[in-house]
Amino acid sequence: MKIELIEASKADKMILKNMIELYNYDLSEYENRDLNEHGLYDYSYLDNYWTEKDRYPFIIRIDDKLAGFVLVNKHSVVTSSPTDYAIAEFFVLKKYRKRGIGKIVAFEVFNKFQGNWEVKQLRLHKVSHIFWNNVINQYTLGNFIELQNGNEVWDGPIHRFCNK
Repeated sequence: MKIELIEASKADKMILKNMIELYNYDLSEYENRDLNEHGLYDYSYLDNYWTEKDRYPFIIRIDDKLAGFVLVNKHSVVTSSPTDYAIAEFFVLKKYRKRGIGKIVAFEVFNKFQGNWEVKQLRLHKVSHIFWNNVINQYTLGNFIELQNGNEVWDGPIHRFCNK
């Protein structure tokens, strides 16, 4: 199986926009969001990945097929200590889950960017918390901190680690 993490170009924006709808549908059982009048969740930050620096969009392909995406930025919800990079959004299609692909992709993303990382999860999304706890524990060999209750900005677990 060939797993690729490809930096998304502006020409890939519609592909990402479509996959983000699938991602937001998956998250709809954990978030209190409704569809807009066009029947979409509408991710309001997508354009920023090509208009602002310090945002990094990636597409995941498996055997040349679209399989998900990763959005990395430098927006931290923890203000008490510096963050260089954050996983803003991370999505692997259900077809490809539970096969180790998410871990491989996460490791590749972490290796691309050296520094202080922040990875947050929705409080009610227990599967996400288990996934990120396992991945970050393996990647850092247990050298991370977890803020279990989040903070005033974010309601959920937040993992932090440094890989430089």
